[in-house]
Amino acid sequence: MAPHKAPDSSRRSDRSRRAIYDAALALVGEAGYPRTTIEGIAARAGVGKQTIYRWWPSKAAVLMEAFLDMAARAAEEAGPGAGGGEQGIPDTGDLAADLKLVLRATVDELNDPLMEAPTRALTAEGIVDARLGAEFVEKLLDPQLALYVTRLRAAQEAGHLRADADPRIALELLIAPLTHRWLLRTLPLTHAYADAIVDLTLGGLTPRP
Repeated sequence: MAPHKAPDSSRRSDRSRRAIYDAALALVGEAGYPRTTIEGIAARAGVGKQTIYRWWPSKAAVLMEAFLDMAARAAEEAGPGAGGGEQGIPDTGDLAADLKLVLRATVDELNDPLMEAPTRALTAEGIVDARLGAEFVEKLLDPQLALYVTRLRAAQEAGHLRADADPRIALELLIAPLTHRWLLRTLPLTHAYADAIVDLTLGGLTPRP
């Protein structure tokens, strides 16, 4: 008789966490952050609500971790450098081409229905909930923005960007138009728009003869 094999608790926990992540993201996309509850997440995930409370102190903590996990998976699937993932922004020596590649990937992410709904919900809630907003910036936005700073500073050192340009302001010139159009839905968010932003921004930041 084969010996009894004890259940793998770590695998069970991973499955439960994934189910909770997926449930939280689905609910915040369908009903919005204010109407999403721990009870609703637990019911959608097929777990007891005490399981969630054992791992997270609040609904905000569940949603933030779920969103960060989703963003990490999206970056991994996109491949190195796409969208400013963990590998950093590409440095091929062509600053315009590198930035266009990253901004196009960002456009794709913002237009992805799986990413769009929870991103909008958490962005909106972060405006009224200062603590959630600060956590969103610290854990998600700041690490991504730091990659832009690194790439722009390398461009300065190579003489491709004005030495007096502030990299933080430069990256905001690139990111802010995308965010504005996406948040307010003023016009379609497209690759052509991303390319135009890069061309116009670098037109003011490239060293003049």
